[in-house]
Amino acid sequence: MDHNNILGAVLAGGKSYRFGEDKSHVKLNGKLLIDYILSEIVNEFKEILVVTNNQIAFHKSKKISTIKDFKKGQGPLGGVLSAMKWAKERNSNYKWILTFPVDTPFFKKKILKKFLSEINVEESKLFFIKSNNIRHNIFGVWSIDLMEKLEEDLNKGHKKVETWANSIGVKIINIEFTHEDPFFNINTKDNLEIAKEKIKND
Repeated sequence: MDHNNILGAVLAGGKSYRFGEDKSHVKLNGKLLIDYILSEIVNEFKEILVVTNNQIAFHKSKKISTIKDFKKGQGPLGGVLSAMKWAKERNSNYKWILTFPVDTPFFKKKILKKFLSEINVEESKLFFIKSNNIRHNIFGVWSIDLMEKLEEDLNKGHKKVETWANSIGVKIINIEFTHEDPFFNINTKDNLEIAKEKIKND
């Protein structure tokens, strides 16, 4: 895929119910969770968009812009649509949105490069990563051509990412890892403690 046609988007607008507080403000080993993912992807795209409904003191870069969800309470799909609308309104040349979660501190850019290298844009308008057969619905490449359909379905109340993606016809790219899974995500305080131990042992 042509990286110049892709807008990187970090979805940081969730309410983090299971964690108990906004994960965008949580630190791991003295570093904000969002900065782990931003540091890996910031040099891979012309621009990065952070979709968040709160102020986040992440590492600043001229490449990074922030927007709020166009409509709150729509979940991750609402964040994707917000990114698509932002790209369209700016009359940019972006044809794809590549989404990342805010809570996956062990993800590395070499995985991103492998993911993109295995995508055939003729096969689908939506691609997700699987690692060792576990599907990651927030690590996705979404064609902006899906924008009208996505908005229509959100207005009808369709908010579950996996269900909506399956209805569209998502293509899954499976990547195998022999050691620690880099897609470990921090949903709870217990997950955060596990991540602290992982960092200690690296």
